[in-house]
Amino acid sequence: MTVTLVWLSDRLTESLPTWPLGQVTTVAPTPAAIEQWLANSPDLGKFCFFWDARLLEPPLALVQQLSQQSGDVWHAGLCLGMTGLPLLIDYVNPVWQFNCDPAPQVEATSWRLSLQSCLVRTAVLQQLGGPDARFTSLSGASLELGHRWLRQGAFIRHMPALAPATAEPLPPPSLQDEFLFVVLGYGRFWHNWAFYRALATGHLQLTGWRAWWQTRKVQPTTLRTPLREVTVTAGASSVTIAVLIPTLDRYPYLRRLLSQLCQQSIKPHQIIVIDQTPIGRRQPDWPAQFSDLPLVVIWRDQPGQCTSRNAGLQTANSDYVLFLDDDDEIPNDLIARHLAFLAHHAADASCGVAAEVGAGPLPRDFTYPRASDVFPTNNALLKKEALHDSGLFDLAYERGSRADGDLGMRLYLAGKQLLLNPAAQVIHLHAPEGGLRDHHARATTRAKSRASLTRRHLLEATEAYLWWRYFSPRQVQEASLIRTLASLRGEGPRWQKYLRAFLMAALLPLTRYQNQQRLQTGANLCEQFPQIPTLQSDLSEVIYNDHKH
Repeated sequence: MTVTLVWLSDRLTESLPTWPLGQVTTVAPTPAAIEQWLANSPDLGKFCFFWDARLLEPPLALVQQLSQQSGDVWHAGLCLGMTGLPLLIDYVNPVWQFNCDPAPQVEATSWRLSLQSCLVRTAVLQQLGGPDARFTSLSGASLELGHRWLRQGAFIRHMPALAPATAEPLPPPSLQDEFLFVVLGYGRFWHNWAFYRALATGHLQLTGWRAWWQTRKVQPTTLRTPLREVTVTAGASSVTIAVLIPTLDRYPYLRRLLSQLCQQSIKPHQIIVIDQTPIGRRQPDWPAQFSDLPLVVIWRDQPGQCTSRNAGLQTANSDYVLFLDDDDEIPNDLIARHLAFLAHHAADASCGVAAEVGAGPLPRDFTYPRASDVFPTNNALLKKEALHDSGLFDLAYERGSRADGDLGMRLYLAGKQLLLNPAAQVIHLHAPEGGLRDHHARATTRAKSRASLTRRHLLEATEAYLWWRYFSPRQVQEASLIRTLASLRGEGPRWQKYLRAFLMAALLPLTRYQNQQRLQTGANLCEQFPQIPTLQSDLSEVIYNDHKH
């Protein structure tokens, strides 16, 4: 395995370390010098290892080990001072999952890399580009690089072992570099918005206008072809799969889904259905229609999405758990597509995608494999053992939305690798009744609100609770403001967009007030929660006194 050592040093004549993995080249530690070197180096080997000469001896054995693993980029950015940077991202994408950093001592997915210590496949540099020479600092260029690579499908892992114990981090990026990061990654609107909000909150003094002005004409980054294409090479598998399906008063949808599970090319080991339908409307004879399936039915008299899924997880006796919603429609090879993806990529979860009826085509970043910032409990295959480190579903979300987002966040912070798998696609029918709608949650989604003239996608208390749990007060307040103003946006013909904007502008004070009320309710929930059960290894300890079929 050929690994080129890129020795970052201003002293171009200093002695170089012994490096048996490939050639060694000295490059000045500036974005412009590195960009020029990459442009003039046709043969880089299979990997490049960027290493700051001030960190002394490079970790040869670790680099050799990592170069034999699946993945694209390994770095020590969080250990080298990149946590929470750049600060302006809090005004642009404040509650993005990847804006919440894992602890520096945890091996985890993180885009906040530092070129002081970074191993990268040469294919990533060639296809997605290297550092941008317009940055004045190596830290600013490193952050933009990691952000760009992650968004375009590179699998990036923070490796604490790549940072020496005595490492000195780089200085943080300059204000000009922060504005350059924002305009390249998010565009001119957010570049201007970040300037306004930084001034309004006192984060930026008026003298900082020069940094914003100097970057105002920069064009946003044009996304290149993603690093990987969607491929399917399904085959046999020896692992066991438990399918987990909570259901609430949706028997026609449930029967359709179970019929489709009968046709799977790779058969599940268990199908665990948690039926929470009220006794007066319950149909106890439906399991008899599927006697050929390995059904385990848990009847629950008290509905609740978290206790139901937790009971199912405690019951699952399998290597993997496939999370589905009862109003999903699935192809005959869904399980095979998930397993084929995990056989090719060393990950803890294959996060599939859901095409929603009436929502139009999937966004571009849901069409290629990448690190996933969502954990969809309507289509995700997870190693069951991963739950030992994260815990199960937080009971705070028992009758509210974002239980999946919270579990996904805890899996991510525990260092689990969640990858988006567009090849595993279901159709989410969004049944008009049952499920969370019985709890008056998710009555209006963002897609439904934007297609309407009058419906608003308001913040929910449990979503606010998730924000308070993982993000700073400033990030939460900025996210609330963005959510409120986003109510002005609509879809459809131009006249419809303008009319909606006019109507929503009139309602803006009410929308702001309601979102703030729910933000406070979410903060109050933090006094009672989290309540996160742990995964029991003894199946006799299944919780919540459920009645099994």
